[in-house]
Amino acid sequence: MDFQDFLQFVPNLIPVELPAELAHLKMAPSERMDALKNINLKEKDPRIAAVMMLLYPKNEKTHLVLIVRNAYNGVHSSQIAFPGGKYETFDTNYEETALRETHEEVGVSPEKIEVIKHFTPMYIPPSNFLVYPFLGISKEELLFYPDIKEVADIIELPLEVFLNDEIIIDATLSTSYANNVLVPAFNIQNHIVWGATAMMLSELREVLKVTFK
Repeated sequence: MDFQDFLQFVPNLIPVELPAELAHLKMAPSERMDALKNINLKEKDPRIAAVMMLLYPKNEKTHLVLIVRNAYNGVHSSQIAFPGGKYETFDTNYEETALRETHEEVGVSPEKIEVIKHFTPMYIPPSNFLVYPFLGISKEELLFYPDIKEVADIIELPLEVFLNDEIIIDATLSTSYANNVLVPAFNIQNHIVWGATAMMLSELREVLKVTFK
């Protein structure tokens, strides 16, 4: 989609009701939904994080940026994610966390991002994080400068590809819950995107599709 055409839809995007769990369920591993049933977040006392779902122009077309996390000894090693990270006590709010972490991870200054909308918080049982997603827009082409300590690669995903149902697949994976299980996923530039990121992507897809009707 041409970026200038996309910008015309932005005012219609803001009031769209969030589909929340209805969208998450479409891309949720069954084990994940079982783990989320009747969960008491007060008892879990999760760590807080925030991420940025950033849309921007590249060659006049609308793109969404994702990152490939570095390999490390942890549950999210080498996974595909949105730029973002842990809330710090000096952050004014979770939106500031998302902006700060996006700057740290991919080098995009907060001044270049207009935050449009918050999305449904996502609890991630394996890492005990509660993640707050935000939708942001940059109106200029971006150069990304990934933090080599955290980011192995940058994925620039054309919006028209993201909205194409052909990228939705079933993949057999080993997860923190079980080995060799079938999970819904996105095939994005030969990367298998599943779990929490796929669930957040699903909500973003639903909101954009309603907006573009």
